Amino acid sequence: MTRPSLDDYFGDWKQREALAQEMIPVVGRLYSQRNVGIFLYGRALHNRSVANIMKSHRFVRQVGRNEMSEFESHPVLMALARLDLAHCHIDLGKLTVRYMEQQEQLGAAALPVEEFVAKELGYLVGVKTKPIERSQDVVLYGFGRIGRLIARLLIERTSTGEVMRLRAIVVRPGKEGDLEKRASLLVSDSVHGAFQGTVRVDEENGCLIANGNVIKVIYANRPDEVDYTKYGIQDALIIDNTGTWRDEAGLSQHLKAKGASKVVLTAPGKGGLKNIVYGINHEQIQPEDRIITAASCTTNAIAPVLKVINDKFGIMHGHVETVHAYTNDQNLIDNYHEGNRRGRSAALNMVLTETGAAKAVVKAVPELEGKLTGNAVRVPIPNVSMAILSLHLNQATSKTELNEFLRLIALHSKLQNQISYTQAADAVSSDFVGSREAAIVDSTATIVQGNNCVLYLWYDNEFGYCNQVVRMVYKMAGVQYRLYPLEG
Repeated sequence: MTRPSLDDYFGDWKQREALAQEMIPVVGRLYSQRNVGIFLYGRALHNRSVANIMKSHRFVRQVGRNEMSEFESHPVLMALARLDLAHCHIDLGKLTVRYMEQQEQLGAAALPVEEFVAKELGYLVGVKTKPIERSQDVVLYGFGRIGRLIARLLIERTSTGEVMRLRAIVVRPGKEGDLEKRASLLVSDSVHGAFQGTVRVDEENGCLIANGNVIKVIYANRPDEVDYTKYGIQDALIIDNTGTWRDEAGLSQHLKAKGASKVVLTAPGKGGLKNIVYGINHEQIQPEDRIITAASCTTNAIAPVLKVINDKFGIMHGHVETVHAYTNDQNLIDNYHEGNRRGRSAALNMVLTETGAAKAVVKAVPELEGKLTGNAVRVPIPNVSMAILSLHLNQATSKTELNEFLRLIALHSKLQNQISYTQAADAVSSDFVGSREAAIVDSTATIVQGNNCVLYLWYDNEFGYCNQVVRMVYKMAGVQYRLYPLEG
């Protein structure tokens, strides 16, 4: 396809749109038939619309500051689709940029796209080893805000079904029509929009069927009264998203259930339990670990940025203030609450409250012990929060240097799924609903004066956090995809 002249904006758009449309079935077949995930600088392209694919390309052009577009990525995708690939994750964006760099450097001597792609991906061609020996059964214990979003993510990632399957959800006994209401809440979400697919109710068998995934709904009052083997579920990984039990003794109840093998808590754990922030200390997860906790949404948002800032510049001390969306823990209107201030109407007030995130960061980044304080203000919005990091560094820097460092981390490091970056001057909280990264650096708001800096991080405290949990679940299950590129 011949690229139109740069002043023909409409023609350029329509051709790029047509290329994105052609990419969708190719990406879909690679994912659903061969379990090959295609990404663009960490952003998944499977199950995405034309507009989303084009936005992902624009993100790379803006933040990556290169000219990669669908004109460049399309032929690279078509070339890799012709290779014998299976069970791997390929960053099409980084592969395309490398091809563009080769063309620029070698000119007429550059390899044709088919040869270049075959050479770059040679170590993946013909390898059929699965990321996991046997598909991991997953059970959601609880089906609230976090549980339903994790369900969406697990269903979206089902692929060939050979890696991980959501097999059941466990909830307290309900009244007549309970299944219909559960399905309705999964299908429609006031914040995150409609479920991408179809959900139907099988009343006779007590199941929800979401995009072909049969999900048994099990009613129970306690974790240890469930027998998962009755439903053909074996060695299940239980994701407890109720927050009812947060210590080892309470969460161990899950392990007494027949067919359960491991537990992930979607909240900070107490006692000696490992609190994991994926991307920072997930290597602490060992095969013998039975119970792991995923820390909090705020800890997941701030720990990656604090880690890289401390590694690069050193942090002498700092304060973390979170401006947090209200949650179900607060009252809609004024009413009794055990916690101070949280009884006041969440929809009408800014509510000053405590957060343990600054202290909890130390479990993931121990070198920050004793260096951080923290507090929080709950505000009347349903989702997307902000963390304000006020830091005194060991060395002086500038806004340009600090932002450039974080931009490169967001694009070219192993933390690209944890740290994102925006240059949008008019960004507001609703722009980040549905963000899959743990946090997004608002570069235009960065303040630097000598050794002192203030960083503003947006984070989807629901969906971004759930993505972190699912990444941790894959790690705990022992899933290991072969990757391109091998480095971050």
